Amino acid sequence: MNDIDRRTWLKLISSAPVAAGFMWTDVEAQQAHQHAQAARTAAQKASTPFKPKFFTAHEYATVRVLVDLIIPKDERSGSATDAGVPEFMDFMMADQPGRQTAMRGGLAWIDRACLDRHDKPFTACTAAEQTALLDDISWPQRGARELSHGINFFSSFRDLTASGFWTTKMGIDDLHYMGNVAVAEWKGCPEEVVRKLGLTPNA
Repeated sequence: MNDIDRRTWLKLISSAPVAAGFMWTDVEAQQAHQHAQAARTAAQKASTPFKPKFFTAHEYATVRVLVDLIIPKDERSGSATDAGVPEFMDFMMADQPGRQTAMRGGLAWIDRACLDRHDKPFTACTAAEQTALLDDISWPQRGARELSHGINFFSSFRDLTASGFWTTKMGIDDLHYMGNVAVAEWKGCPEEVVRKLGLTPNA
């Protein structure tokens, strides 16, 4: 953080909501996954950590914490970092000035909020402090107006995290997606699912 002067930092923060939407196509996402997987494999073979092309070391550390708070490891699957989401994001940012501004500005906002609250950047905060901030910016309809920059950024960041995770093999396995499998007899939607949706099962 010391290599970014205060003026640049404030400029990034103020520009975050202008370009907060990370828009992408299926082709772009597929290409980013391919590049990320190749880079992960190369780094593993060389026994070296992945070196991001876009993110600074500090930004990348922040991204890794954020994505795992959004999709942590559980009994069903690994975490977002296990699936390679940070690497995917790094390649999604390549040669995309609008996305880069939104991402860099949003991450700067996250750190600024933590510095205001706890006098330390996001990655240095405790898990409880990190979660408290994310709770404040996770609900667009309920968030305070002064947090609008962070809310806009986090909504887009969360979408990108989800897209990155559930389009990997790990994410697809987590969904138990079977693909186009022939069904000999269709018996309709299970009754418990219908009731959970608030509908009435057919008699």
